[in-house]
Amino acid sequence: MSELIKILVVEDSAIVTKIIRHVINTEPNIEAHYAASFAEARTLVETLGDELFAALVDLNLPDAPDGEVVDYALKQGLPTIVLTGSFDDERREMLLSKGIVDYVGKEGRFSYSYAVNLVNRLYKNQQIKVLVVEDSDTSRRVICDMLTRHKYEVLSAVDGIDAIKVLLEHPDIKLLITDYNMPKMDGFELVQNIRVKYEKSDLIIIGLSAEGQGSLSAKFIKNGANDFLPKPFNHEEFYCRIMHNVESLELIEKIRDAANRDHLTAAYNRRYFFEQGEELYAHAKSTNKPLAAVVLDIDHFKRINDTYGHDGGDQVLVAFSQMLYETLGRFLVARAGGEEFFVLLAGIDNEKALSLIDRVRSIAASTPVELNGEEVFVTFSAGVSNVYCDNLDEQLNLADEHLYRAKEAGRNLVIGDDDDE
Repeated sequence: MSELIKILVVEDSAIVTKIIRHVINTEPNIEAHYAASFAEARTLVETLGDELFAALVDLNLPDAPDGEVVDYALKQGLPTIVLTGSFDDERREMLLSKGIVDYVGKEGRFSYSYAVNLVNRLYKNQQIKVLVVEDSDTSRRVICDMLTRHKYEVLSAVDGIDAIKVLLEHPDIKLLITDYNMPKMDGFELVQNIRVKYEKSDLIIIGLSAEGQGSLSAKFIKNGANDFLPKPFNHEEFYCRIMHNVESLELIEKIRDAANRDHLTAAYNRRYFFEQGEELYAHAKSTNKPLAAVVLDIDHFKRINDTYGHDGGDQVLVAFSQMLYETLGRFLVARAGGEEFFVLLAGIDNEKALSLIDRVRSIAASTPVELNGEEVFVTFSAGVSNVYCDNLDEQLNLADEHLYRAKEAGRNLVIGDDDDE
């Protein structure tokens, strides 16, 4: 998600605009378009149209003193965050009922940072699937509308049985919000069933109920829920709890991903390759589908290190890894160690695997790496095997034998099972 996020900022105070500008300038993925009046805001919206993702708007403007710009932004379908210098409960309820994302008091730099961070959050939310499990049509619709307002991709189910069906159809759901009291399968049973397959670090579950709040919250969490909210809940608390849990999950995923990556090249590491590869291998073997194991090794890497130093060698490894990602990114690719890389080509027979890896070899050989102002061409040799063995490690050993033959034959070569000895 590296696209530029274009937002509309409507604020008549030059000082506040300067602060917002400063905060947004620290966010390279956000492009702000500024208006100091309602009229300027309308001109920008008419010019940019669907390019705008969200709006940060001042509640009171000289040409829109009663919040008309808020209604306008919402009418354009823009997720709207309201900036205001004064607030009371009545106005808060009025704005939330209109469908704004949030309101932010003009109380200092942190408030504006919160607003800008919320824009980033909304953008990320588009990639997050949420399942709402609630037997009440009214409650389900209200919760779904609240989540949609924050740009989540929302699915719904009327009871626990229905929820499990939806989960099977959408295994990439990241957040499940469930009521307790439902027919067929209540919230506790649903949580227990889900936790058989999904860990807390894979799927967030938040329980809801208007009954026996104290004991129910503890029971939900003891049965595997990540969090609990009593009904009726405050809108802002609902959003804060959701955001907190989602950001915790994202942090876990980030840490997990870092643990699976080679620190230099950012390619997957050897441990992750075997962890995922054994599953792919077992599935391909049991279904009698082709699977090619590939071992690649950069040619004359010691010479590169001796000539350009270890920093030069590192640059080559990073560039080589990036090239593999760009050409073979849909497959499992990992740095095995040193200048050696593993690739697992699921669903690819030996002939196609040889052809594919040879095309990659050709790309590598014709793509220079700049070292100390000099263009250096790097080649690799590879061994490819489609012969099933007792395990993945043994098939990689066959590929490694083919790699050895490629090196002996002069390097910059790909050899497979059917090539003559």
